[in-house]
Amino acid sequence: MHYREYGKTGKQVSILSFGAMRFANINNRDECVRMMVAAAEGGVNYFDTAPLYCENKSEEVCGEGFAELRRRGLPFYVATKTFASENDAIRKELETSLTRMGVDAVDFYHVWNISKMENWRVRKGNGILDTFVKLKEEGLIRHICVSSHLVKDEIKELLMEDVFEGVLFGYSAYNFQTRQAAFDAIRGRKLGAVIMNPLGGGVIPRNEEKFGFIRRPGESVADAALCFLWDHPDITTALVGFDTEEHVRESVAAAKAHKPRTAAELEELKSKALKSFDGICTGCAYCDDCPEGIPLGLGAVRRRRMHRLRRLRGRLHAAHRYNKKTSGNRRVALAKRRLNRNAV
Repeated sequence: MHYREYGKTGKQVSILSFGAMRFANINNRDECVRMMVAAAEGGVNYFDTAPLYCENKSEEVCGEGFAELRRRGLPFYVATKTFASENDAIRKELETSLTRMGVDAVDFYHVWNISKMENWRVRKGNGILDTFVKLKEEGLIRHICVSSHLVKDEIKELLMEDVFEGVLFGYSAYNFQTRQAAFDAIRGRKLGAVIMNPLGGGVIPRNEEKFGFIRRPGESVADAALCFLWDHPDITTALVGFDTEEHVRESVAAAKAHKPRTAAELEELKSKALKSFDGICTGCAYCDDCPEGIPLGLGAVRRRRMHRLRRLRGRLHAAHRYNKKTSGNRRVALAKRRLNRNAV
């Protein structure tokens, strides 16, 4: 396995990391633990989870996996996240995460899912960074990170916050042109960079012919998409959401066999990419309905749906606040119905 330093933390992280969000059978704990062991035995040492993954069971499964890794003497780093932004809520969620995972501290704790700068300013105003700094001082978290779906200059602006030591963001052979600005901040501030959605939310394997240009002899298109990321020296690790043990072993083999392209070869590859995207959504995030009539990619659809759900949750919270001041609950009931219709 190849390793790279995570920003300025001094921690060496495997270029392939384990995403605990797509277990094929989350209720088969033995199977899930075997997957984690297979990854760790292959040299993977970065494991990413979150409170809501896999029907809210991912952290518990990871806890069982971490116990087995400790028993076998296999090293690992823990990464998880929080949607909360106020001190009490963050501490409560972190305490729950630590208990579920059976660890004393989280190595990489993320401010979760910054998809709009307005949302970030609200969370920052609630004191989230102050709480994260205190948690680090108390030894409950070791490094302060952020996960983001922002693009272009907005993600660069977010990453210029002095407190962040690393970032988790989407980047792949199909949407790289919208995230290039992130690397200015990553290089300038020497941040750790963890990449999610390395297959572009499934766009790359579903359009294998269009992405044939990234393949080298003997590579599958999925392996080639990972190698494209590993060719970037500023990327610390690529996060893969594993569903089966076979999937783990295939990706580990690809990571071990990886031979990086030169900078010139990578730039040539990117220039070929831009000529190959005619007719597919590149996740630019600039439109709800594409003016060119191109079907929206899964990432774009998810972002649009997430924005709608956040608006509806906001209405529900407002209705609850109204209900506290009055004796009526009609607004709460209406807001709940609207949220439930959309949260599928």
